[in-house]
Amino acid sequence: MSGQQRREQLVEVGRALFAEKGVDATSVEEIAAKAGVSKPVVYEHFGGKEGLYAVVVDREMAALLDRVTTSLRSGSHPRELLEQAALALLDYVETSSDGFRILVRDSPLGESTGGFASLISDATTQVEHILVEQFKASGFDPRTAPMYAQMLVGMVALTGQWWLDARKPKKFEVAAHLVNLAWNGLSHLERRPELRTRPKG
Repeated sequence: MSGQQRREQLVEVGRALFAEKGVDATSVEEIAAKAGVSKPVVYEHFGGKEGLYAVVVDREMAALLDRVTTSLRSGSHPRELLEQAALALLDYVETSSDGFRILVRDSPLGESTGGFASLISDATTQVEHILVEQFKASGFDPRTAPMYAQMLVGMVALTGQWWLDARKPKKFEVAAHLVNLAWNGLSHLERRPELRTRPKG
């Protein structure tokens, strides 16, 4: 096996173990044993477990972000863009469950740093640009677009986390319901929303 082939083998072994157990519960010994190599081989290629984990996370982030950003260029109408983005995420969850599990397990959505948080930030920036233009065209305050981008991306991302294990209903139905909530909410936005009930004091 060439050095490059061995490296790819270790990445696949590490990916499977990180998805199953999480990075903290996975040891270099397990990675080496599963790959049929000695521990020094893992250190030689990645400098240790953390180096291997970083490569796995980078690859998964690149794959997911590529799907999402490509989907945001594939439609002309804002609703179509929302549908394509939701489907892109759910498709990744379906076809790369191990990768998505790695991203959300060891870098939860609520944290401000880490692989998944960085990915969400990148996706939010893409959505924000789209919303700014739509808000301007519709007479809404474009300064609120970043907040709405956070809400939309957060809703889709959390739904993806839930669907990772639920797997029902099917992804097209989940995407349709996501878009139903988001689009029908967006299409009836109030220009100056206020709470109907406020706590006193």
